[in-house]
Amino acid sequence: MECDLMETDILESLEDLGYKGPLLEDGALPQAVSAGASSPEFTKLCAWLVSELRVLCKLEENVQATNSPSEAEEFQLEVSGLLGEMNCPYLSLTSGDVTKRLLVQKNCLLLLTYLISELEAARMLCVNAPPKKAQEGGGSEVFQELKGICIALGMSKPPANITMFQFFSGIEKKLKETLAKVPPNHVGKPLLKKPMGPAHWEKIEAINQAIANEYEVRRKLLIKRLDVTVQSFGWSDRAKSQTEKLAKVYQPKRSVLSPKSTVSVAHLLAARQDLSKILRTSSGSIREKTACAINKVVYFCLLFQRLDGYMRMVLYQGSHICSTGQYSYFCANTR
Repeated sequence: MECDLMETDILESLEDLGYKGPLLEDGALPQAVSAGASSPEFTKLCAWLVSELRVLCKLEENVQATNSPSEAEEFQLEVSGLLGEMNCPYLSLTSGDVTKRLLVQKNCLLLLTYLISELEAARMLCVNAPPKKAQEGGGSEVFQELKGICIALGMSKPPANITMFQFFSGIEKKLKETLAKVPPNHVGKPLLKKPMGPAHWEKIEAINQAIANEYEVRRKLLIKRLDVTVQSFGWSDRAKSQTEKLAKVYQPKRSVLSPKSTVSVAHLLAARQDLSKILRTSSGSIREKTACAINKVVYFCLLFQRLDGYMRMVLYQGSHICSTGQYSYFCANTR
């Protein structure tokens, strides 16, 4: 009797949640629940409820539907991990032999009831949640990027009822028209030509994140050196009276320096082949435009430092040879 009432409540709740699966048919749900984890239809229903929950909640664990009764044990392990993450209060679903919990009809009904109630609560919270405030400056980051594209291409403001497909189709059309007006090699060919799959993009994103983390550490070091250098300017008695003026000039420029990297995977997609060219920095053609009078002073200082280092090395080697009693050998071999 209790199971019948639970089945009725579950069917009504599934209809309210928008479930359109085969278990809404007469007698389908009791049959699937009696088989439990051995029933692929039961696992499909659980997987659907979990997928709907994951849309609204930040869940790491997931549940996959099975195709045969032989996969029942793996399914129950996945459910056990999910219930542990959700802090399920029902001991019959979280304790005991994990491979036998969902082979009992009452436990299966209890699992469906729990997942349904969690999904209903999540949807209610989502509906009643206050709307997120738009970021300062006129909307989200994506909106700002799209707005910048429209301004760069000289496009007018799109109507409010336009679909995303129509919007991006308009951008593509305008982009082709703009490219047709410039020389063939004006933009250049893309640096990345090979098509990428989801797994490749995940690896590229991971590589970019690792490089960004290293870059952030180096950038923090440089910014810290800058702060210390600027602070040292105020150590003298004369500079102490100018502290406010120094801060007024320095702080606005310092505030725009961020240790975070702004390079993303999007920059890789936008990169052209000219970025792969390696130019010599000291060739004659390059130095024609970069040489100046101060270079002679710099070169002289570098030359002097090298000569000084060379002389120190010679003196050190000479003292070492004399101290070891090999002076005669040294003289004989240097004549």
